Amino acid sequence: MNKLIFANLLHRPLRSVISMLAVAIEVIMILSIVGIFMGMLNDQKARTNGIGADLMVWPSNASYMNGVGGAPMSVKLVSVLAKLPHVAVVAPVIQHLNTSGSIEVIDGVDYQSFNALRPFTYESGGPFKGPNDALVDDIFARTGPGYHVGDTITVLNHSFRIAGIVDHGKGARKLIPLQTMSDLMGSEGKASLFYIKCDNPANADLVVKEIQGTPGLESYRVQTMEEWDSLMTPDHLPGFNIALNVVTAIAVIVGFLVIFQSMYTAVLERTREIGILKSMGASKGAIVTVVLRECGVLAIAGVILGIAGTYGVRLLLYHVFPTQHFEITPAWLAKGAVIAFVGALLGAVYPAWMAARKDPIDALAYE
Repeated sequence: MNKLIFANLLHRPLRSVISMLAVAIEVIMILSIVGIFMGMLNDQKARTNGIGADLMVWPSNASYMNGVGGAPMSVKLVSVLAKLPHVAVVAPVIQHLNTSGSIEVIDGVDYQSFNALRPFTYESGGPFKGPNDALVDDIFARTGPGYHVGDTITVLNHSFRIAGIVDHGKGARKLIPLQTMSDLMGSEGKASLFYIKCDNPANADLVVKEIQGTPGLESYRVQTMEEWDSLMTPDHLPGFNIALNVVTAIAVIVGFLVIFQSMYTAVLERTREIGILKSMGASKGAIVTVVLRECGVLAIAGVILGIAGTYGVRLLLYHVFPTQHFEITPAWLAKGAVIAFVGALLGAVYPAWMAARKDPIDALAYE
């Protein structure tokens, strides 16, 4: 029976290849959207945690997504927050979500306080020396033709000289002086959020209570890094689950229809073969099993091809967009494989049932 299954698949190589590609595309679509979204999400978490803060202070109506929300808070609050017990460092930051060319978050920072949270590690160069200086991380420095200290880059339609290249993992990939960012955004004396470092991380909850108990700051949102991390999940990411469900549904429909058409046509073409099998005593269950096993072989081959194709997409994406993270996890590899495999089998159910119902006499007389 196994020889019969593989002989049928090899007898129609083009149809078999198209069926495998349909399943492979299904897997690639699911894993790619998950890989891109999860890569962006976890990269943002890692770089924000790498800043070295214990707390984040936001306006009451601000989004917890980096770069979304403008700069509504007065920088003068730094002096108020710095006087609170257990507060060691207060660093004002303006975050701007730049969507021209590529989607990225640009940080405007007060170098002295931002560096005090956790010192930068320089690969070359040093701190800002003027209002038109910028810091970039080593990943950005390797993009395109490659960047070096002293080169000029364009940020927010403004030219900046690269003053230093730092190790990645501390805030945005591009950082400019806070005052310069204020001028470019028209937000003089404002900040998007404040990063706070406590004298001891264990005092973070005490500082939260102190801030919320300070007159004028009651409405501000204060979060520990652990609380912020808990929000950075697919369930809290706007549109993630919707986009994933839509792509998954489209992928399953494509795989289902291709497998259905392939198996349906194969059953019609093998009417006499099915009649011979039934006349030799093959049961309905045996006929169904043959069709489903053929589909299973196609689905397994398609899943393997799809997983390999996903890694190929990741390599291509890294080549074209080196700063883009693409995360492939074992859990989603398994989920994508199961979804594609089950969808393919469902596409073969009706053709298998139709084959099992064929009358052997009618099948043998089929021309």
